[in-house]
Amino acid sequence: MSSIVAIVGRPNVGKSTFFNRMIQRREAIVDAISGVTRDRHYGKSDWNGRAFTLIDTGGYVERSEDIFQKEIDKQVNLAIEEADAIIFMVDGSDGVTGMDETMAKLLRRSQKPIFLAINKVDNSMHQENALEFYSLGFENLFPISSINGSGGGELLDELVKQLPEEEESDTDDLPRFAVVGRPNAGKSSFINALIGEERYIVTDIAGTTRDSIDTQYNRFGFDFKLVDTAGIRRKAKVKEDIEFYSVMRSVRAIENSDVCLVITDGTRGFDGQVQNIFWLAHRNHKGVVILVNKWDLVEKDTNAAKAFEAQIREEIAPFTDVPILFISSLTKQRIYKAVETAVEVYKNRSRRIPTKEFNNQMLPIIEKYPPPAYKGKHVKIKFCTQLPTAYPQFAFFCNLPQYVKDPYRRFLENKLRTLYNFNGIPIQIFFRKK
Repeated sequence: MSSIVAIVGRPNVGKSTFFNRMIQRREAIVDAISGVTRDRHYGKSDWNGRAFTLIDTGGYVERSEDIFQKEIDKQVNLAIEEADAIIFMVDGSDGVTGMDETMAKLLRRSQKPIFLAINKVDNSMHQENALEFYSLGFENLFPISSINGSGGGELLDELVKQLPEEEESDTDDLPRFAVVGRPNAGKSSFINALIGEERYIVTDIAGTTRDSIDTQYNRFGFDFKLVDTAGIRRKAKVKEDIEFYSVMRSVRAIENSDVCLVITDGTRGFDGQVQNIFWLAHRNHKGVVILVNKWDLVEKDTNAAKAFEAQIREEIAPFTDVPILFISSLTKQRIYKAVETAVEVYKNRSRRIPTKEFNNQMLPIIEKYPPPAYKGKHVKIKFCTQLPTAYPQFAFFCNLPQYVKDPYRRFLENKLRTLYNFNGIPIQIFFRKK
């Protein structure tokens, strides 16, 4: 589980600029999503070989000091609770403000490592002004400039030294199946139905589950962990800051899972929010099973399931090789089939194809249907192999990799899926210079 680092501070001190600089500068960043909730951002980053999740907590702009104060208290308390380390950003050109002092007081009470980043220090005069920030009572003081990047390296060097060591538990090698979806789609009911006990409180109030909770489970002679997550809501629906951290936990659950069971409410359809969750799992290269829940409540004719499935496949194109099951957590209809399918998808994700067999299968196809010539230049693919990674990635070695376009990449992926069972699994294909 990667550590979480929150950037906190009053509005307009340069938090987002610092965050964006981190995102653009580090090649190791896997993903950055703007506006998961309100104007928050998150990204996975890496510094000196230590990976961590960076959150820009955003600023509030309120006219009333009193309302603003309440929001600051709530924001900082949540950041303290959720983060492993906190970058507290202030504006070096403004000097110490009352809001900075209030926030500093809250942060000092925490037991978390706090790094005071004095932003907009880009000349010697500002360097001298930065000294007054020692009055806030923090040892780790770093004059930086988010705009030109100066001072950021020293701050991050110190930050990663103080991040907690990544914990390893005995069951960490168990496959992890994350149950994800928007609030009130029936995720907890699905897990309760599976394990046969009221492990989670199930109510009709959306968002009852605030944390991700793990349950070890055995089915079909196969041990794995089921992870229930807080529901992921649409941006406009996120009214309280705690929702932001629920979203963070869901995002982390997806990042740290092997297979995502994406639950959608059959009475609501496969809407944009569920699609976002699906693509988040896809971008993180996770196995995916789509479960249409509450199917017992849907008024349907004989073709209802076919029509619903066709609509989903249209929305998730071009990645359509995904199992879709219609279930009911209430009546337990097909819930065990859902787990059996997740186990199959997990095995598909772990599938390894011997290099010799792979070449024997793919090279004749490539010879028969070579990549189209580009500006009179012919691409010749001579060798291919599966890369030794946690999910299926394939490299095709050729003379002119830059001339192979996306349609041909999709053609090869479709052939691969015809030859081998990668149902539910995103595939990555690379063309490399031989």
